[in-house]
Amino acid sequence: MQPLERILYAEDEADIQQVTSLALEVVGNFTLKTCSSGLEAINQIESFDPQLILFDVMMPEMDGPSALAKIRQMDAYKDTPAIFMTAKIQPAEIQLYLDMGAVDVIAKPFDPMTLASQIQEIWKKVHS
Repeated sequence: MQPLERILYAEDEADIQQVTSLALEVVGNFTLKTCSSGLEAINQIESFDPQLILFDVMMPEMDGPSALAKIRQMDAYKDTPAIFMTAKIQPAEIQLYLDMGAVDVIAKPFDPMTLASQIQEIWKKVHS
Protein backbone atom coordinates (compact mmCIF):
# COMPACT_ATOMS: atom_id res chain seq x y z
CA MET A 1 0.00 0.00 0.00
CA GLN A 2 1.29 3.39 -1.01
CA PRO A 3 1.45 5.90 1.86
CA LEU A 4 -1.09 8.71 1.72
CA GLU A 5 0.64 12.03 1.03
CA ARG A 6 -1.48 14.32 -1.20
CA ILE A 7 -5.03 15.37 -0.29
CA LEU A 8 -7.21 17.71 -2.33
CA TYR A 9 -9.50 19.53 0.10
CA ALA A 10 -12.57 21.62 -0.79
CA GLU A 11 -14.24 23.76 1.89
CA ASP A 12 -15.80 27.21 1.54
CA GLU A 13 -15.56 28.39 5.16
CA ALA A 14 -12.18 30.00 5.89
CA ASP A 15 -12.13 29.12 9.62
CA ILE A 16 -12.81 25.44 8.92
CA GLN A 17 -10.20 25.52 6.12
CA GLN A 18 -7.63 26.85 8.58
CA VAL A 19 -8.35 24.27 11.30
CA THR A 20 -8.39 21.42 8.79
CA SER A 21 -5.17 22.60 7.16
CA LEU A 22 -3.40 22.67 10.52
CA ALA A 23 -4.80 19.25 11.41
CA LEU A 24 -3.72 17.66 8.16
CA GLU A 25 -0.48 19.51 7.33
CA VAL A 26 0.99 20.01 10.80
CA VAL A 27 -0.44 17.06 12.74
CA GLY A 28 -0.82 14.63 9.83
CA ASN A 29 2.17 15.76 7.75
CA PHE A 30 0.13 15.58 4.51
CA THR A 31 0.55 17.80 1.47
CA LEU A 32 -2.76 19.61 1.15
CA LYS A 33 -4.24 21.58 -1.75
CA THR A 34 -7.09 23.67 -0.36
CA CYS A 35 -9.89 24.88 -2.61
CA SER A 36 -12.85 27.09 -1.73
CA SER A 37 -15.40 25.37 -3.96
CA GLY A 38 -16.13 22.18 -5.82
CA LEU A 39 -15.47 23.97 -9.10
CA GLU A 40 -12.04 25.09 -7.92
CA ALA A 41 -11.28 21.50 -6.86
CA ILE A 42 -12.15 20.27 -10.36
CA ASN A 43 -9.91 22.95 -11.89
CA GLN A 44 -6.98 22.06 -9.58
CA ILE A 45 -7.21 18.26 -9.58
CA GLU A 46 -4.98 17.52 -12.59
CA SER A 47 -2.15 19.84 -11.59
CA PHE A 48 -2.16 18.56 -7.98
CA ASP A 49 -2.90 14.87 -8.73
CA PRO A 50 -4.31 13.94 -5.29
CA GLN A 51 -4.37 10.46 -3.81
CA LEU A 52 -7.49 11.31 -1.81
CA ILE A 53 -10.19 14.00 -2.04
CA LEU A 54 -11.83 15.56 1.00
CA PHE A 55 -15.04 17.49 0.32
CA ASP A 56 -17.32 19.67 2.36
CA VAL A 57 -20.85 18.70 1.29
CA MET A 58 -22.44 22.16 1.18
CA MET A 59 -20.56 24.83 -0.76
CA PRO A 60 -21.72 27.69 -2.99
CA GLU A 61 -21.13 27.52 -6.75
CA MET A 62 -20.78 23.71 -6.79
CA ASP A 63 -21.32 21.43 -3.78
CA GLY A 64 -19.20 18.42 -2.88
CA PRO A 65 -21.51 15.76 -4.36
CA SER A 66 -21.75 17.63 -7.70
CA ALA A 67 -17.98 18.09 -7.81
CA LEU A 68 -17.42 14.40 -7.06
CA ALA A 69 -19.82 13.44 -9.86
CA LYS A 70 -17.78 15.57 -12.32
CA ILE A 71 -14.48 14.15 -11.04
CA ARG A 72 -15.78 10.59 -11.43
CA GLN A 73 -16.18 11.35 -15.16
CA MET A 74 -12.42 11.95 -15.44
CA ASP A 75 -10.67 8.66 -16.21
CA ALA A 76 -7.60 9.46 -14.11
CA TYR A 77 -9.70 10.17 -10.98
CA LYS A 78 -12.72 7.88 -11.35
CA ASP A 79 -11.38 5.64 -8.56
CA THR A 80 -9.67 8.24 -6.35
CA PRO A 81 -11.00 7.78 -2.79
CA ALA A 82 -13.25 10.64 -1.68
CA ILE A 83 -14.47 11.52 1.81
CA PHE A 84 -17.30 13.92 2.60
CA MET A 85 -17.30 16.14 5.69
CA THR A 86 -20.69 17.33 6.88
CA ALA A 87 -22.68 18.36 9.93
CA LYS A 88 -25.65 16.44 8.51
CA ILE A 89 -24.89 12.91 9.58
CA GLN A 90 -28.26 11.19 9.47
CA PRO A 91 -27.89 7.52 8.42
CA ALA A 92 -29.90 8.08 5.21
CA GLU A 93 -27.65 10.99 4.21
CA ILE A 94 -24.49 9.03 4.97
CA GLN A 95 -25.77 6.18 2.80
CA LEU A 96 -26.54 8.66 0.01
CA TYR A 97 -22.95 9.95 0.06
CA LEU A 98 -21.58 6.40 0.06
CA ASP A 99 -23.84 5.54 -2.85
CA MET A 100 -22.41 8.55 -4.71
CA GLY A 101 -18.97 7.01 -4.47
CA ALA A 102 -17.54 8.37 -1.24
CA VAL A 103 -15.51 5.89 0.81
CA ASP A 104 -16.54 7.48 4.11
CA VAL A 105 -18.19 10.45 5.81
CA ILE A 106 -16.61 12.49 8.62
CA ALA A 107 -18.90 14.37 10.98
CA LYS A 108 -18.47 18.08 11.66
CA PRO A 109 -17.44 19.32 14.06
CA PHE A 110 -14.42 17.03 14.05
CA ASP A 111 -11.49 16.75 16.46
CA PRO A 112 -8.51 18.48 14.79
CA MET A 113 -6.07 16.35 16.79
CA THR A 114 -7.50 13.06 15.50
CA LEU A 115 -8.58 14.06 11.97
CA ALA A 116 -5.31 12.97 10.33
CA SER A 117 -5.36 9.56 12.01
CA GLN A 118 -9.05 9.17 11.12
CA ILE A 119 -8.20 9.80 7.46
CA GLN A 120 -5.23 7.40 7.67
CA GLU A 121 -7.57 4.69 8.98
CA ILE A 122 -9.99 5.28 6.10
CA TRP A 123 -7.03 5.12 3.65
CA LYS A 124 -5.94 1.77 5.15
CA LYS A 125 -9.49 0.42 4.98
CA VAL A 126 -9.79 1.41 1.30
CA HIS A 127 -6.49 -0.32 0.48
CA SER A 128 -6.98 -3.51 2.49
